[in-house]
Amino acid sequence: MRTLLFILGGFVLLAVCLAAGKSMAGGFGDGMRMSLIAFAALWFVIAAANMWIGIAKAGYSFGEELPIFLLIYLLPLAGAAFVVVKWKLF
Repeated sequence: MRTLLFILGGFVLLAVCLAAGKSMAGGFGDGMRMSLIAFAALWFVIAAANMWIGIAKAGYSFGEELPIFLLIYLLPLAGAAFVVVKWKLF
């Protein structure tokens, strides 16, 4: 359940970053590109912190946490890649 909540949180963060990028740039363009880059970096830090908590606090090994980290990080990032392709941002 926690993994699903983190993945959904990633999609919410993606939507917030896209909205911020659109409002800063007045539409599509450089602001959207920067918001997607900021999303990828910010989401990596959040997913890595979640992995660290799993290792340090919950007692899981790195090998057990790595697939969960990849799932949590890459699914919202795939959504961002879809946005890039759909809106031809890069």
